[in-house]
Order: sequence, then structure tokens, then C-alpha cells
Amino acid sequence: MANQVVGAIKDINHKLFGGYAELLSIPHTARFAVGSVIACMPFPMVGMTITISVQQYYGNYSLAGALTAVQAIALAIFSPVLGKLVDKFGQRQVSIPTIIVWMIAATSLVTCITARVPSWILFCIVPFMAAIPPWGAMSRQRWTTLLKGDRERTNRALSLSSVFDEAMWVIGNPLASTLAVISGLLAFSVTGMCVVVGALMFLTELTTEPKSQTVLAREAGMTRKQYREREAARAKALQAEAAVERARCQAIDEGLDEAGVRAAVERAQADALAGHKESIWGPGLIAMCVTWFGLGAFQSAAGISIVAFATESNMKQYTGFVFACFSISSLVGALVYGAKNWTIPLWKRFYFCLLVVNLGIGCFLFARHLWVIMIIYLLVGVCQAPTWVNGNQLMLHLVPPTRFTEGMAWMGAMNSIGGSLGSAIAGQFIDRMGSHGGFLVVTVLALASLAIAFVGFKQIKSSTETPTLTTVSV
Repeated sequence: MANQVVGAIKDINHKLFGGYAELLSIPHTARFAVGSVIACMPFPMVGMTITISVQQYYGNYSLAGALTAVQAIALAIFSPVLGKLVDKFGQRQVSIPTIIVWMIAATSLVTCITARVPSWILFCIVPFMAAIPPWGAMSRQRWTTLLKGDRERTNRALSLSSVFDEAMWVIGNPLASTLAVISGLLAFSVTGMCVVVGALMFLTELTTEPKSQTVLAREAGMTRKQYREREAARAKALQAEAAVERARCQAIDEGLDEAGVRAAVERAQADALAGHKESIWGPGLIAMCVTWFGLGAFQSAAGISIVAFATESNMKQYTGFVFACFSISSLVGALVYGAKNWTIPLWKRFYFCLLVVNLGIGCFLFARHLWVIMIIYLLVGVCQAPTWVNGNQLMLHLVPPTRFTEGMAWMGAMNSIGGSLGSAIAGQFIDRMGSHGGFLVVTVLALASLAIAFVGFKQIKSSTETPTLTTVSV
């Protein structure tokens, strides 16, 4: 019996972690994968540090919420721009000057907060705190370049990156809250040290760095503009080919005769070559984007409300551990959810996980102790990562192939904007009503987000019962 239990444990361990260990055993991969996580520490630490430090020196949650909102909006704007520059000029060429800007901004911000300068100066500095290289995207780009042609291992590598992201939040949140309570300067110093160490690990690993557009154009004997035009022409031809095949399959499914199929194919080919875009704004996508806006809003509002609740309970130093429980639970959810081949329909999994997360966090309003919030976070966090995974999979069904990246960009942008708005609104209510006012905002936003998600129920359900529209090639 004991041997059977040990064997079962080993089998589960191999299924969950065996593939990950295989990836990290590939030469040079562990260095850039771990380095990207360390360099990403500003993501969980900066918002928490700003909130605690500003409240400590200015005694104003509205100001703290507004500053974190500005930083989140700036991050939503700058991240795609920095990603585009990385593709164009290279990872090292863009990351090094970006890190220098961030270090100067961090030093200036902590100096100004401790000196209690007028708040308008803080608003001028905070946008530069968004000068963070897209470490996660760059790490994923290295994985896909290294494993190109091996779809199974590439998907596993992307899952591993998500697990590392959760680990970053598990470590960053308690570390930031503990250090910020001691000193904002100490918290920012540790964050800066993480950026430097992680950047050195990542950027000095040259063997896995993908070639930039500039290098590829030089190797092809072209200017960068000529290279982009050539690649755009190739992409357009591939899009036309995909559009033709999709139109043919759709016409056959509709029972059209040979002439009808031919007409549909010719029309699709003409539209593709003419550059006509397919619409992505159906009820399903609109519902998804607004749902992701609400998801970011109430989770961000919950963050600043928990800080206020812990401060009122004289337990501010434990706030990071509460957030870490959510991240740990989400990490476990990501590992288990990704290891199983699900037969339950996607739309059922999506709405179940969304219900658990929204209703669970909405219950914070009734919590009377910080440890109750921590227990709720542990329970609902298991569905946090699967909610994101399901949302990404739904986009494969809701948008045409040529607009997949655009659809994903809209989801990410709406989540970031919702997060900034949620923290700003919650800060106003906390200053007037205390943490109870903040949790009231959280509950209202969570229920509103859930209601809006069901607006697109019909299209989301019907779309997931058909083959995916989008095939993402490695």
C-alpha cells in the first residue's frame, strides 16, 4: 500500500514538474528565465511601496490611489511601445537605457516622498516608474525562438513563464509591505537591486537572445524598412491563404454548391488582398473586455482596501503575506489546471472560475479580521490563474486570426485601465468611510463585472462549441 502511495506521488510529481525540469536543464535557459523574474520585481513591489509610503508620509489614501493609478496607466501605454522597440532594435539596446530611466525616477520619487514635497511633483515623477522593460515578454520570446518547431515544449515553456510570474508576486508582495513599513527608501533600494541583478542575469545571456529587426535586415542586405515591407508582404499572403481556407470550410459547412463555394473563396481572397479587416467587436468580445476592466478594477480596489484595513487593525506589516496567499493559491491553480486535459466545456470552466473569484473577493465586505481575508484569498486564488487562462482561450474563439493580437491587447489594456480606476475610486471612499468604504467599492465592482460577463453569455457559449477561429503558430 505504501509503495502504491509513493508511486502515485512520484507519478503526479513527474506530470506536474517533470516537463518543467526538462526545460530548465536546457543550457542557458535557467539563467534568463530566473533573471527575468528577479528583474520583474518592480511590478509587485512598486505599487505596494507607493501606497504604504504615501499613506505613511502624507496620511492620504486618495493620493496613494491616484499615484498608483497614474503609474498603472503609464505602464499600459509604455509596455506596448517598449515591446515594439525591443522587436525593432534588440533586447539589450532598449532595456539598458530603460533601466537607467527607472533608477533615476525611483531615486527621485522616494526622495520626494520622504521630503513631503507638493503632490503635483509626485505626479510628474510617477509616470517614469513605468519605464520597465517587458521582461516577461522578452523571456517568452527567447523560449519561442529557442524551441521553434516544438509546439508541445513551447506551450510548456509558456506555462512555466506563467508559474514564474506567480512566484514573483508571491515573493514581491510580502517583501514590499515588510520593507515599506520600515522605510520607503529601503523598499525602493531593494527593488532597484533586484532590477540590476535580474537585468545582469538576463541581458548577459547572449546565446539565447533573438535577433532584432535591425540585425535581420542587415543580414538580408536590406534596410529595416525594406525588411519590414518584405515581411508584411509575406504575412499578407499567409493571411490571404488562411482567409481562403476558412471561407471554403465555412461555405462547405453551410451546404453551398460548388459555384457558391468558389464565389465565397474569391470574395475572401479579394478582401484579404485588399487589406479589409474583419470585425472583432461582437457582443462576446465587448463583454470580455468590460469584464476584464471590472476584474482589474475590483482586484486593484481590494488591494488598497486591504492595506487600509490592515492599517486600522495595526497589522500593516502583514498585508504582503495576505497578497502572497492569493499568489500562492493562484500558482497552485496554474500548475494543476495546466497539467490536466479538461473535457468540461470551456464556457462552463470560464464562468465557474469567474464566479468563484468575483463572489469570493466581493465577500471581503463582511470580513472582520485580516486573517479571514487571507483565508478567502487562499480559497478563491485557486481559480485566479485559470480565469486568465480561460479568458485567453476564449479569445481564440471570439476574434478572427488576423486580429488576435489586437484582441489580446484590448483585454490587457482594459484590465490595466480598470485597475488604475479601481484604486483611485477606492482611495476616495477609504478617506471618507475607512476600509469599509473601500470594500463596499470592491463588492459593487465585482458584482457589476460578473453581471456584464453574462451579457455575452450567448455568443461565448456558442463560440466555444465550434472549432477555434485562431491558430497561433510558434
